[in-house]
Amino acid sequence: MSIAIVDARGWQNTLDLKTGEKIDAAGPVIKLVKDVLQRHPYPGDTDPGSNRWVSDTAFDLIDRYAPRFVFLTYAAQYFSGRYTPMSKETRARMISDVFLEAERFINRSGFAAIAVGTGDMTPLLGFIDVTRLDGLAVCTHWSTRYAGLYGPSPDDMKILEEHPHIEKIVSQEEVVRLFDGTPEQTLRLPEYLMLAREGYAFKTISDAMRIPVMIPSLNFNVPLHAPGHTVEAITGIRQILEEDLSEKNVALIAIEGVGLDEFLWPHRPCRNSTEWYYYEPGEAQYLTIVSGRHRFLDYPTGSGYKYFNGAEGAARSYPFSGHFKSIPEGAFASTFPGKSIAVGNKSMFMHMVTGADLSVECFARNLYNQGTMAVIHRADKL
Repeated sequence: MSIAIVDARGWQNTLDLKTGEKIDAAGPVIKLVKDVLQRHPYPGDTDPGSNRWVSDTAFDLIDRYAPRFVFLTYAAQYFSGRYTPMSKETRARMISDVFLEAERFINRSGFAAIAVGTGDMTPLLGFIDVTRLDGLAVCTHWSTRYAGLYGPSPDDMKILEEHPHIEKIVSQEEVVRLFDGTPEQTLRLPEYLMLAREGYAFKTISDAMRIPVMIPSLNFNVPLHAPGHTVEAITGIRQILEEDLSEKNVALIAIEGVGLDEFLWPHRPCRNSTEWYYYEPGEAQYLTIVSGRHRFLDYPTGSGYKYFNGAEGAARSYPFSGHFKSIPEGAFASTFPGKSIAVGNKSMFMHMVTGADLSVECFARNLYNQGTMAVIHRADKL
C-alpha cells in the first residue's frame, strides 16, 4: 500500500493513496516524512522562494534517507511565465535564478546532474473556440497544442479544416499507427486529434483554468545537459541514468518552461517528438523520460485530450492524483534497487510519474496553495 501524508499548513492527515481514506500508520519512514513536511511549508507556485523550497526539502530528505537517485522538478518559472506578464529582462532574471538554484543543489549535495528543459514558451496569440460544434471537443487544462474531437458533423469538419489556426487534424487510426497502439489503448482515443498552430490554444467546454499569457512553443527538441553522453531523444535518458548510477549518485532535474533558447547550462538538442507529435510539459513527457519509451497512449488525458466516458461513476481510485486511475508502471525509480526520492513544485507529478520510494510535492490546484503532500511507495529501505 502506498501511503500519502497531506500537510495543510501543519495539520497532517495520513491516507491510503489509492482510496483516499484516513489510516492509522506509523513507523520510522512515516515519522521521517512527517517531520520533513512540517519543517518545509510550501510558499506557493509563483512565490520567489518556490524553487528554493524544492532544493531545501530535497536536502532534508537526503540527510535523513541517503538516496542514490534524486528526481527534482523546478517549475516556479513555468507557472510565473505562463500567468504573469513580464519584461524580457524580468524573465531573463527568473531563468537565471532557477539555474542558480539547481547549481546550489548540485554543489551542496554532490550529486551528478542530468538536466532536461521541458521546452520554450511563446506568447499566447489567441484562442481557437471549438465550443459551438455539433460534435464534442475536449482538452486538458494544461495542454494548448492538442484537443480531442468526438462525433463531428460534416459541417464541423469543413469549418475546422479551413480554420487558419488549426495546423492539422489527425484521425484516430493515424494516432494508433504512430504509437503502435493496442486495442485497449485505442478505446481511450478520440475520433480525431486537432493540433493548434504555434501561439494558439483551444477553448473547449472543459476549460476552466486561468487565462495564460504564455504557452508552450513548438518544442520538437528540448535541451539536455548530460555530461559525457550523446542522447538523440528523450527516450534515451533512462539508459544514461542507469549507466551513471552504476558509478555515482545522480540527480535528474526537470526545468519547466525552459527550452533551447534559454537553457543556461551546456547542452545538446534532444528529440522531444515523433513525426507530427511533440510532448508538452506534462505526465506523458515525464513518463517517456523515466520509462525510456513513448507513453502518449498510456495516459492520454495528460497528452492533450480526455477519454470521454459518460458512464463512468463518481467513485474512483487515487482521488489525490488528478486523472490517474493507477500508478504508472515502468518508471525508472520503481525498478532501481537503491534508495530514491523525488521533490518538485508541480502537483501530482512527483508521486505518480517518478516511481521514487519517497516523494514530496506541493499540494496546489490552479495556483491555490493548499499545503504539501508526501507519498511513501517503499518504506522498507531505511
